[in-house]
Amino acid sequence: MTTIIPTDKALAVNPIKVSQPMGATLAFLGIAAAMPLEHGAQGCTAFSKAFFTRHFREPIPLQTTAMDHLVTIVGSDNNVITALKNVADINRPEVIGLVTTGLTETQGADIGRTIKEFRTAHPRHANIAVVPVGTPDTEGCLESGFALAVEAMVATLVPESNRVGHRPRQVNVLASAMLTPGDVQAIGEWIEAFDLDPVILPDLGDAMDGHLEELGYSTLTAGGTPRWCIAMMGESVATLVIGKSMHRAADLLQRRTAVPDFRFDSLMGLEACDAFTATLRRIAGSLVPKRIERQRAQLRDAMVDCHLQFGGTRVAIAADPDLLASLVRFFASIGIEPVAAVAAARSGVLAELPIESVLIGDLEDLERNARAADVDLLVANSHAAEAARRLGLPLLRAGFPLYDQFGGFARRWVGYAGSRQAIFDAANLIVGKRREIAPYRSIYWQGTSRATETATLH
Repeated sequence: MTTIIPTDKALAVNPIKVSQPMGATLAFLGIAAAMPLEHGAQGCTAFSKAFFTRHFREPIPLQTTAMDHLVTIVGSDNNVITALKNVADINRPEVIGLVTTGLTETQGADIGRTIKEFRTAHPRHANIAVVPVGTPDTEGCLESGFALAVEAMVATLVPESNRVGHRPRQVNVLASAMLTPGDVQAIGEWIEAFDLDPVILPDLGDAMDGHLEELGYSTLTAGGTPRWCIAMMGESVATLVIGKSMHRAADLLQRRTAVPDFRFDSLMGLEACDAFTATLRRIAGSLVPKRIERQRAQLRDAMVDCHLQFGGTRVAIAADPDLLASLVRFFASIGIEPVAAVAAARSGVLAELPIESVLIGDLEDLERNARAADVDLLVANSHAAEAARRLGLPLLRAGFPLYDQFGGFARRWVGYAGSRQAIFDAANLIVGKRREIAPYRSIYWQGTSRATETATLH
């Protein structure tokens, strides 16, 4: 059993953790025609918007209740009601995601009551769904905030029903924050290969995949899961739950609809992919498509091609819990030994990993542990670039944010094809920095000209 070590530092140095409000906001970006609304200071929302813009390289629809020092003391209910009215009047969204921050949680704001006051004062906006989610940034991380938002979506947008299987080819997918938009697209294609129709919540693969809008800039989310599709999740034949952080949302969905679910902590590596494929085969009642079999064969070949490079290789990883667990298991399965792991927050998924211990800490902890363990590869987000430079190690970028590479948000890690690419990328980074034995030179050697060496080689 993995030992979870809490940090004993007074402050974070080079933090890996991203706040819960940002995680909840990210989840609402995967809902069609939605507007995330952060209830807090204007600077908090500006910070979130800057992070998302750098990561996705896209304009981000995001509003704020713009609390100042006065309303923080005397009460911010009017700010919420005014912000909801303005968003409804100007943007006319299908869904407004009302996300609290540390400031409002410390203040003790009751957003449920405030939403009722908004409904009473502005009944003409009754058709706009408002999804409240409490996400204090004094605890948790991006992943937990994302999970809380998905749970709130299920509670608000999925009606209680008893119509399981009314749509016999429809399959729900609860997608963890560890999945990139490219991953979400890959999972959708994986399911569609079995002639099934996925309803992905939230669908960042449709909303944040990096596409141009025909009509230009949109003030709301462009793409994502439509509200009417979310309302129909109770008619699906099954729910696929990707990531342990989604379990509470899955439990709630099952209680409201009785739709059976299948849960997967990871979709990286041969074993995890086989389990997902076998589940799809049972749900669809069909054979595995030829292209899926082909991708599986390609992954197995990549494992054979690169296994010699991985012998004796050690890796240090830092990420949110779901992604950290997925990467630790993946690297262990291909022969790379995970020897240092740093998580942004606690989670049950960390308890049984093929590694001695996991530290709840920051990127300074990752750097120290990587140096002590003499690792060959770092895996973390873009904030670890300087640590990798100081250690003289290659960095495989994963997680959020990725701001110093183009296309990082669209990368595919999951599935047979995504796992194969991750193997190739890791092998290339390791080969590029492999410590080779220096050639022997006799003390009597007087040097050889480049021309002589070239002639000798030819």
